[in-house]
Amino acid sequence: MTIATVLGFDVGAKRIGVAVGNGLTGTARDIAVVDMREEVADWAAVDKLVREWRPQALVVGDPRSLGDDGRQADFTQPSRQRAQRFARTAAQRYGVDVWMVDERMSSLDAAARFAHGRAAGARRRGEAKNLDALAAAIILERWLGAPGDADRVVLEDVEHKPASTVVSSTHAATDPPASNSTQTP
Repeated sequence: MTIATVLGFDVGAKRIGVAVGNGLTGTARDIAVVDMREEVADWAAVDKLVREWRPQALVVGDPRSLGDDGRQADFTQPSRQRAQRFARTAAQRYGVDVWMVDERMSSLDAAARFAHGRAAGARRRGEAKNLDALAAAIILERWLGAPGDADRVVLEDVEHKPASTVVSSTHAATDPPASNSTQTP
């Protein structure tokens, strides 16, 4: 089955870019930037996004180094530890499947997309602060295009599993949230 709504995250030391994707169309778009303070996400802001979009899955960028295959890599790298800690906490907090996707080069791709959007008049200079969210959209598009290449987060570790067990929903991910409900998913 294909999921309809998925949220993607690009976890950094100071900010977390957030994007929403639609599994039916394979598209994603940047929606928010959430603060990180002393290695801790602003979970209240993430909670709000999860309540608004009601995703069936979450995708977190895995900052692998350029020379590794991702699964035999150095897991002591601080950026990988931060992303994996966020992914495990999200899995516990929201009770949906959480997937980790190779995010190599996503920030460079985001900068190139932003520059192209500026040249086309679709983006403004002041929107550069949203580059992290644009990187999250790229990470999410990678997962939407090849979900079988992702690693499913399990609470003790990251395990490689195919993405065929996710469920569908009628909420379209590229539409605005249906309400500003404060219910927990």
